[in-house]
Amino acid sequence: MPVADEDAPSSRFAALSIPAYRRLWWGGIFVFLASQAQQVARGWLAYDLTGTNKGLGGVIFGFGVSSLIAVPASGVVADRFPKRRIMILAQSAMGLAALGIAIAVATDTIEYWMLIAASVIQGSGMSMLGPARLAMTADLVERSALTNAIFLSNASIQSTRVLGPVISGVLIAVEPIGIGGVYFVGAALAILSVVSAAGLPPGNPRGRSGRSPLGDLADGISYVRGRPELTRLLTLGVLVVMFGFPHVTFLPGLIQDIYELDAWALGVLTASAAIGAVSASLFLANVEPRRLSSLQFRAGVGFAVSLSIFAAVPNYWGGVAVMVFVGGSSSAFQAMNNSQALVIADVEYHGRVQSLIMLAFTGFGLMALPMGLLADELGIRETMVVMGVIVGVCVLFGEAWRRRQSQPDLPSF
Repeated sequence: MPVADEDAPSSRFAALSIPAYRRLWWGGIFVFLASQAQQVARGWLAYDLTGTNKGLGGVIFGFGVSSLIAVPASGVVADRFPKRRIMILAQSAMGLAALGIAIAVATDTIEYWMLIAASVIQGSGMSMLGPARLAMTADLVERSALTNAIFLSNASIQSTRVLGPVISGVLIAVEPIGIGGVYFVGAALAILSVVSAAGLPPGNPRGRSGRSPLGDLADGISYVRGRPELTRLLTLGVLVVMFGFPHVTFLPGLIQDIYELDAWALGVLTASAAIGAVSASLFLANVEPRRLSSLQFRAGVGFAVSLSIFAAVPNYWGGVAVMVFVGGSSSAFQAMNNSQALVIADVEYHGRVQSLIMLAFTGFGLMALPMGLLADELGIRETMVVMGVIVGVCVLFGEAWRRRQSQPDLPSF
């Protein structure tokens, strides 16, 4: 049961005092740690197998295509079925995909198409997991505590971006273990996340609508369209993530071709972004909700500027320093977008609203391939500058939209 209003968390870590939320929080660490460790290994393996940025983009493209199909359904599923069951099934599928790649690498039968297939499964699993997990969060804490719980959840996820690359980089560098070992570890962590989810409340849906699944989906879209600020937040989130987040896809190519370094350097670079993200999430954990809009705008501008600076930094360690700001600003922007959207939305629509938020990552996956082609033709640095400029334009567009909505209607004469 959610904590009562009078007991709503007010300190930075107060939501963790709720036992069920704490279990959900730990389960998130397990599954996202597995995902982040595999992301580094997947990128390194894809680049080794293909030697092109297009190959890197193709793997993420498979993630995006599967998400494009799964995301619209995932919100309806989260609002119609027990959330615990959905989480267990999604995390189990992701664990099996990791185990399959681990065995293929260990037996030296790995091929590029297998990475694509695993990426499709991972994309589908994440698409189903995200809405169910966020909707479960809303079930476990009161609405007044939701912002605190979301930022703490985001901090846990971002902390895995510190640990995951470090674990992956170390294991890849140890020859008896290597990339296959990373995937075996990922499969084990997925099992732990399933065990954790099994101890959660069922998360039963709040009543039945009587409509078909397609009817529920249409109702969710209509619900969002009828709320201008919710529409603005979802549109802005999709644009910024779609055009800005693909930069992470090309970090392996940047490390190998531009900096001429090994896997450890990719782990450090990714971890630096995660350090910024964790710091930003903890800083914002007890921020007043009324400040979220203005802070989100600043975070978006910071993301656009820092990404462009990162692309221009001439040396590796300078890039590591700037990546702290890239990670912090991008994570803060996304977390504030999620928090505002779920606070605005009614509880029975949380799954569908979260699935629409996740369309941003579908766009991210789909945009990775054309951005990879552009990087092969134009260069990685130049492509990242393009990403930063587009993000800046999108953020300014979103702020102008917000200000227009807040303006009173002009009197007619």
